[in-house]
Amino acid sequence: MPISAPARLVSGSPPPAGRYDADIIILTMGRLPETLEAVASASRQASAHVYIALLDQGTDSFARARYAEVFAGCKCAGFFVSDTNLGVGGGRNFLSGIGHGEVIVALDNDAVFADPFIVFDVLRIFEYAPRLAAIALRIMDATGKNLDHGSWGFPKSLKPRARGKFLTTTFVGAGHAIRRAAWRDAGGYDESLFFTWEEYDFSLRAIARGWHIEYRGELAVHHKSSAESRLRWRAGRTKLQVRNRLIIARKWGASWASLLPRIAAYALKGVLNGTPLAPLAGTAAALWRDSRTPKQHMPPPMARYVDEHEQAHRGRLIDRIGPELFARLARE
Repeated sequence: MPISAPARLVSGSPPPAGRYDADIIILTMGRLPETLEAVASASRQASAHVYIALLDQGTDSFARARYAEVFAGCKCAGFFVSDTNLGVGGGRNFLSGIGHGEVIVALDNDAVFADPFIVFDVLRIFEYAPRLAAIALRIMDATGKNLDHGSWGFPKSLKPRARGKFLTTTFVGAGHAIRRAAWRDAGGYDESLFFTWEEYDFSLRAIARGWHIEYRGELAVHHKSSAESRLRWRAGRTKLQVRNRLIIARKWGASWASLLPRIAAYALKGVLNGTPLAPLAGTAAALWRDSRTPKQHMPPPMARYVDEHEQAHRGRLIDRIGPELFARLARE
């Protein structure tokens, strides 16, 4: 599955040769102050032996010089640079692949851990759940007082359980942890997806192999998401979201006929969001890729897991898009 080109270590040290508990991996393409805060937050994790790895995939020379200065002389941290953007999956595969901690903890470069014992608690949870592949952390806003609703990657019906725990079929990239054995078993991330839905794709492949995914609301990160950045990404992001979600559905045996209601819903949302061409472009890109998309049917245990821990909470498609449509029509 991994196809990424290698990056190079420019400051700090490679992972220790001996055993350590976890790799904390961070990707960056900008946001210098926020990235430095994320690295500092990772360095404050206590009661666990960690290696911190930062991969720069496209910031300016000033930022790279600053990162190199921060990592200089570090024995348990390394700053890596790639001259090309490997994408989210490619970047995480690279950083995960160079390390050998039992757990891989990923943190967005605009996020910080809510407390110094998140990694310690993650390790404890994995220790007592041998078939647990990944832990989804609760994503809070920058204040740490409210849920980051834009980063809620689960059915809306589960929001009342945001401080609790539940089995699920995905995790949110802003803050999560993966057992290395499960990462290897599932084959890492599909780098061809590049951006969006890569966590869901990985989770489904892990679930197919008998692993499970758990949301743990008592473990949190504070996410300083940038609305401006999201707006700039809107059209391109929508295209990738549609493309990748259709590709994943096709991977697991969905026919194009069965996907027509989903495609229609994406087209409607594109119109409502002011990006009417993006869903069409995403659908066309998925069709173009279809002959190269490996296809298989969900094994019965996997299908039951997905039905119980995803579909049962999402409800009908019309129930999900109807309120948004009516709200938009009421404003016009």
